[in-house]
Amino acid sequence: MIKINPDMLAFYKNLEKNNNREWFEKQKSKYKALESELKLFNEEVKKGLDKEDDIERVKMFRIYRDVRFSKDKTPYKTHVGVSFHRKKPKLRGGYYMHIKPENSFIACGFWNPNPKDLYRIRKELEFDAQEVRNIINEKKFNLIWGELQGEKVKTAPKNFNKKHPDIDLIRHKQYIFIKKFNDKSVLSSDFLNEIINNFIAIRPFFDHMTNILTTDLNGVPII
Repeated sequence: MIKINPDMLAFYKNLEKNNNREWFEKQKSKYKALESELKLFNEEVKKGLDKEDDIERVKMFRIYRDVRFSKDKTPYKTHVGVSFHRKKPKLRGGYYMHIKPENSFIACGFWNPNPKDLYRIRKELEFDAQEVRNIINEKKFNLIWGELQGEKVKTAPKNFNKKHPDIDLIRHKQYIFIKKFNDKSVLSSDFLNEIINNFIAIRPFFDHMTNILTTDLNGVPII
């Protein structure tokens, strides 16, 4: 079973203490080897997801930070991020894996829906939010993913009633779920299967949201 190399966490611990180009250049060959190993791990995640889903591509984010508009001028990210993109526009939502010493997590959902999609979701929730509530409050789902997370507006979005009974859901700007892992879990032989199984467990939510985003309020397909 393919596993996360402990040297990956050790590398990022050292990088946090030595976030400069001189140190990184000396460690670059080690980083490239670890990066190649992680790409193999990512492909195994994709294979597992593809048994239940349709992953269009895997994106491993670059280690180099864009410091042009940031006060923090350290040149490198102290974590590795990987996204698994579902085949769009027929399948909505996305999966993300974040590896960082003592702060690793996986996440899925709708991180930054465009205004049109966000409005469509909110209108559906305004009309009837019960199915979404049934999905996210289901015992097994909730045990894995916990509560719905994401940024919200303070009271109500424009043209929505702040006293609506489902305003707690309508207020969301993001619809995401996050699960954290300690280093022992990340390095375990079960980590790969746990990621795959946890991602697959989000499918009832994705399926419902996909149905919303590919139909109008009358349920007529738009794609």
